[in-house]
Amino acid sequence: MAIPSFVDSVTLEVSGGNGGHGCVSVHREKFKPLGGPDGGNGGDGGSVILRVEPNLTTLVEYHRQSKRKATNGQPGRGDNQNGARGEDIVLQVPEGTVVTDANTHEVLADLTGAQSELVVAAGGKGGLGNAALATAARKAPGFALLGEEGESRRISLELKVVADIGLVGFPSAGKSSLVAAISRARPKIADYPFTTLVPNLGVVVAGDTTFTVADVPGLIEGASEGRGLGLDFLRHIERCAALVHVIDTVTFEPGRDPVSDLDVIEAELTAHGGLDDRPRLVALNKADVPDGAELAAMVSEDVAERGWPVFTISTKTGEGLKALTFAMAELVRTRRATMPAPEPPRIIIRPKPVGGGEEFTVRRVGDGEGGHMWRVRGTKPERWVRQTDFGNPEAVGYLADRLNRLGIEDKLLELGAQAGDAVAIGGEDAVVFDFAPQVDTGAEILTRRGEDIRLTEERPAAVRRRAKDAEYHAARAEEEHQETQGMRRQYADPRRKGTGARPSTKASASVDHPDQFDGTDPEGSDQEGSGQDGSVQDGDV
Repeated sequence: MAIPSFVDSVTLEVSGGNGGHGCVSVHREKFKPLGGPDGGNGGDGGSVILRVEPNLTTLVEYHRQSKRKATNGQPGRGDNQNGARGEDIVLQVPEGTVVTDANTHEVLADLTGAQSELVVAAGGKGGLGNAALATAARKAPGFALLGEEGESRRISLELKVVADIGLVGFPSAGKSSLVAAISRARPKIADYPFTTLVPNLGVVVAGDTTFTVADVPGLIEGASEGRGLGLDFLRHIERCAALVHVIDTVTFEPGRDPVSDLDVIEAELTAHGGLDDRPRLVALNKADVPDGAELAAMVSEDVAERGWPVFTISTKTGEGLKALTFAMAELVRTRRATMPAPEPPRIIIRPKPVGGGEEFTVRRVGDGEGGHMWRVRGTKPERWVRQTDFGNPEAVGYLADRLNRLGIEDKLLELGAQAGDAVAIGGEDAVVFDFAPQVDTGAEILTRRGEDIRLTEERPAAVRRRAKDAEYHAARAEEEHQETQGMRRQYADPRRKGTGARPSTKASASVDHPDQFDGTDPEGSDQEGSGQDGSVQDGDV
């Protein structure tokens, strides 16, 4: 099947690149046993962007290939290395392209002006690495966030030719011949109907005014309902500042005459809608034919009664073309004078509103097995769920902590949710949890939610070392106590005389064994070991 050279309507499937996953890594280096987390963030995915290219006149490039996807972001790596961002895909479109969401039929943009851009599929955000997730309470996260998926959508591109003057009329009325006669455009011209299958543009210079003329393929009765080629090409005259009726004055088809042809074309324009405010000119063509000149003279007054200027022309001889082109230029000048001055292009930043409304909604959607079922919707909780690696218990605990801080658990309890109820977060691809309020979650089941047990639990070796230290110090304290008590008993012996003098080494009795005393007078009859004043002599210990 041959691919057409002119395409003014296509449907594209565009997808932004996925964001790269964050990295879980711990810094390892000699002589640094506690290097800390150093996992980098994932790169953002590339976006799909539409950009106006003034030199383009067709959408045929996207007729050949209707699926476009940007590249994914690269995952993060250790040593705090962030992943590379995915490359954007720039799709060039002609000026006057209308972008519509193919599913919702919402008009996304009307691209006019050189280098105008529209992001139709944004890339996904990259996930955070464990280095970015580290906090004062969670110094060594054992998890990272996953990258988000890029935006995907089906869009419709519809080209509406941007021209100042639009030529309308029945097939073979001479519209293409008129464009060729007043401009340098060379459209296909033949002596059979529907020779023109695509719009033709020509640039016309009249005095100091330059404007463009669009030749729309021939219209027939019922074109606004799909007959002929009119339904596909009527949209190309929506942007025209003025319309010119090109009337064939020498048609041989039965039941046709210049006035009836004008009425039929006007009825189709009215049925299409949105063109009633456009000024009109009427060009009675083929005046070089004798019968055509006579018929043009007969109907000129009838057409002029409608308030439209009438020109009798011949595209072959050039009769009346100069007057017609200057009349076109006057309409263009008048229209341009009423239009506001174009503003210089500028970058407009439209950040999404933060706060000011509910961040999530909770509603009961039915009864499930063993309890009710609840659905949670919201940008934040749904995005957090997509970022969570459910194969990592610590990541699941982090998700639970974030949801709890957002207030989802309190809201469920307020609405009457019971333990064991099913809670779905998201839409069609929702993740379903069993509601368990105040249940400990995290890296270890013994820790409170949102905390890391590795930061609060002492190592067994440290516990054993401290226990042994305590036993050692207790034994030492007991020994010192016993020694102190023994010395006190020695000083308090009643058989010792004097003031605090310790017993002599010559005494044969032991303080601890008084039955072995040899009878020496304890009151100091033996003066060998002490002086007259009771001071200790050399024999004392």
